[in-house]
Amino acid sequence: MKKTTAFAVGFATYLAGLAVGYRTLVRNRCLNWGATPEEAVGAMAGDELQARPDIVSTRAVTIHAEPAAIWPWLVQMGPGRGGAYTYDWIENLLGLDMHSAQEILPQFQNLRVDDEFTLGAGGPTMRVAVLDPEHALVFGSTDGNWVWAFELRAGADGTRLLSRNRITLPSTFPPFRLPYQLIMEPGSWVMERKMLLGIKERAERPAVTAPVDTVVQV
Repeated sequence: MKKTTAFAVGFATYLAGLAVGYRTLVRNRCLNWGATPEEAVGAMAGDELQARPDIVSTRAVTIHAEPAAIWPWLVQMGPGRGGAYTYDWIENLLGLDMHSAQEILPQFQNLRVDDEFTLGAGGPTMRVAVLDPEHALVFGSTDGNWVWAFELRAGADGTRLLSRNRITLPSTFPPFRLPYQLIMEPGSWVMERKMLLGIKERAERPAVTAPVDTVVQV
């Protein structure tokens, strides 16, 4: 009994220390990778759709291309579409059917407000909430718990691509809040960093457009 109690106390102390270390040293980098302090706290399209989120992340990258060269890669994103330009093998372990395209796919360039796609068999359904060509694209989950916004901001040094996630955790979630922070937040940083760099790499190279009846999978 004493050994069990000692283990429980030790494990709880370990988790507390891990949580403090993560929040103090790592969390801001995970949530705001690539974003300036002003971008991290500044307004973005779609903020009004999730007024009081539990978690906000703003990640960004500079792309040496015009918004017009970046926009097609954004609008074709999604399962069974252009993919997410991140680690496909991880996404597909989760049943998301992501196959990151290496070309602009004309058949997926006609995205409209209220279009939807579902992330996996049991995942959230994402609906297009805002579509401002070459400027802003915002998805909102139909359960109201997630808003995912992209913005393109042209400047003298290139175009800034910002990605913001605003997440509200279900009311039944409090016991899992700490594990979520310690596992899911760093995980989302790894995946989204790869996604942003994947879009950057594609948009900065000479444009390649696939035939209309071809979906390129890699």
